[in-house]
Amino acid sequence: MKKTTRSKYRQEFAGDHVFDYKDPASLTRFIGDGGKITPSRISKLSVAQQKRVAAAVKKSRNLALLPSGTDAYDTFSRAEAISPVPFEI
Repeated sequence: MKKTTRSKYRQEFAGDHVFDYKDPASLTRFIGDGGKITPSRISKLSVAQQKRVAAAVKKSRNLALLPSGTDAYDTFSRAEAISPVPFEI
């Protein structure tokens, strides 16, 4: 007898959800700290949805709506000071 398999997780988006490349705010959820597209096991997307997200992110980067390259996501750089005096009462 064949065992029935269950999905490990519940999908957050419907199967026909459209990931719009013109909305970079929603696409930043699928971009990691280093600027890479997160894998589907972390973002909990199906294979088809992951392909659509990757295509939307790449198109958005090509149109300069999202930053491309690791320089924009450099987490090792030191934060810039807002004012020369750190704190005054």
